[in-house]
Amino acid sequence: MVKNWLITGGCGFIGTALITRILKENPEAGIRVLDNLSVGSRNDLSAVGEFKEIIVADTNGSPQGIELLVGDIRDIFECKTAATGVDVIVHLAANTGVGPSVENPVFDMECNVNGTLNMLEAAREKSIAQFVFASSGAPVGEVEPPIHEEIAPHPVSPYGASKLAGEGYCSAYFQTFEVRTVALRFGNVYGPGSKHKSSVVAKFIRQALEGETCEVYGDGKQTRDFIYIDDLLEAVILAAEFEDGGEVFQIATSRESTVNEVVEMIKQELKEIGNIDMKLVYGERRLGDVLRNFSDTTKAKNVLGWDPEHTLKDGIQKTVRYFLPE
Repeated sequence: MVKNWLITGGCGFIGTALITRILKENPEAGIRVLDNLSVGSRNDLSAVGEFKEIIVADTNGSPQGIELLVGDIRDIFECKTAATGVDVIVHLAANTGVGPSVENPVFDMECNVNGTLNMLEAAREKSIAQFVFASSGAPVGEVEPPIHEEIAPHPVSPYGASKLAGEGYCSAYFQTFEVRTVALRFGNVYGPGSKHKSSVVAKFIRQALEGETCEVYGDGKQTRDFIYIDDLLEAVILAAEFEDGGEVFQIATSRESTVNEVVEMIKQELKEIGNIDMKLVYGERRLGDVLRNFSDTTKAKNVLGWDPEHTLKDGIQKTVRYFLPE
């Protein structure tokens, strides 16, 4: 398994889960986290293990244990410094989601395009062979699903456009500089540890527990492909060890679920496990949202040897149990 890792956005939901997974398989791994703490926190990182907070001047070799460098992917110097002495970069840091990108498309570009380019430059300069990029189904846009890797992208949101640019630069850095890039188009990720996420599963559970009304955008018939965190992590690990590059993979479940179906599952679990009633209201459809979105994961299965294991019902049950107070 890979020895030394750099994980951008490593204090967040996916990042902390990935660190836990890595250390479970290799307790001797060195893991450096580059994070600006805009979403995840020091407390979130400390929940997965003891860490040493370092400054730029300390990064003169491979990471020892878990290291936290508080910095921003928009700063090329910090990106290159963080990449010192690592074998693989897992680039999770981003301005995430359609909504924030519509509100501030320039900031979205600065984070997701310039930030990704900075990390790729760091990989090139530091001769880091492996680069895993967290992408999304958003680059493809409004198409007849299932989404697969050969569909021509036509993003409908600034978020989709910025992630498509990231995929393009990953391809270019493999073809030109031989950085083995792998872009993983994540489905809608959910699971234990997602307390900061604003996506539908985590947000609705959190709002229901706080007695708030949960707002469904539009009529709830829009579909997504919901993937449990443990299944996603397996794909990231496989991508980090992949011996080719310039590839894009759909990482989801190949199952289409409406938001209404997911809401009903959450509602039932909250009632059965915590005796909590979920209050719902339907609002306006969001700008930039696609109506149908689910993936064909055949390529990931055939090339990466990856296949998700968790059902949506099982995953939501585990997630609700995580959120419920002891």
